[in-house]
Amino acid sequence: MKANIYHSLVILSLFLIPFRSEGIEKKAQVGFRFLENPISAEAIAQGGMGVVGIENANTVFWNPSGLGWIESAYDVSASYTRGIADINYGAFAGAFKLRGFVLAADLTYMDYGLFNGTIRADNDAGFIETGTFSPTAYAAGLSFARRVSDRFAYGVRLKYAYQDLGIATVGIQGSDVDDTSLVTEQVSNRHGEPAIDIGATYDFLDNGVRFGAVVQNVSREVKYVREAFPLPFSVSFSLNADIFRLLNKENKQHRVVVGVESTHPRDYKEKVKFGLEYRYLNAFIVRAGYRINYDQRGLTLGLGLDKTIGGMHLRVDYAFENYGVFKAVNTISIGTSF
Repeated sequence: MKANIYHSLVILSLFLIPFRSEGIEKKAQVGFRFLENPISAEAIAQGGMGVVGIENANTVFWNPSGLGWIESAYDVSASYTRGIADINYGAFAGAFKLRGFVLAADLTYMDYGLFNGTIRADNDAGFIETGTFSPTAYAAGLSFARRVSDRFAYGVRLKYAYQDLGIATVGIQGSDVDDTSLVTEQVSNRHGEPAIDIGATYDFLDNGVRFGAVVQNVSREVKYVREAFPLPFSVSFSLNADIFRLLNKENKQHRVVVGVESTHPRDYKEKVKFGLEYRYLNAFIVRAGYRINYDQRGLTLGLGLDKTIGGMHLRVDYAFENYGVFKAVNTISIGTSF
């Protein structure tokens, strides 16, 4: 027993060694940033920890290997986030079991609202209006996962990401808007690109510790006009522990799970998340978390209800996210399994 606790603490300390909150350091360039938006109130409320611990269809957005721990034959989830500056997004995911493996499908979409279009012009204002437009972005995915033993599962998610930033007017001849030889053309800024996520989860079983790792958004580079960039590639590692199981103290009324997760994105240095989940009678849930090395994000809080009614398992989760100068971001998720 003492050895199990010791080994768990050693693993936890290894996670914490590289993390320093000395400010954000930009390293490279990525695009299609909407793919980084966190999905599922269950994960967001725990500081954005989702690589391990989610045992429903929403796990595809964090670590597809989590599908291996789904117990029901079918699971369906939906999430909606009211974001900053009236930019909102939603997601759907569904999973079903077959013999020896689990399949899932998902869709994420962005709602950017309306923007006023302008182009430069040789007048007093310096521009003319071209009407309103609304950017479009979505990602659709298919996932496969297999739990090869009571300890280990792996998963793969194939997705197609699409982004349409609208039509821009660019000059192809002439030096400026007052040049009589100026010639312009309209360029469509839209592109779609496939990508892949690969993840694995290992459960230490008796001591209540679970470890997970995932590589997300492995893709080719996308090119808009002159600049080329990849999708937001990242590598994440996560560890959580069921406190009562870790201490070898069975408790049927209360459950407390704590965890730490590190994310290593291509364009910033390491980011770290801490999360806590408390369950009463495995039905009423309180969650909290905190993020380090984010410019605005920090504290997260949430509530959840996980209940079986009439043979159908229902989930309702809410998450509050402190977004600094942008104030609050709110997410709600609902799901069912049968």
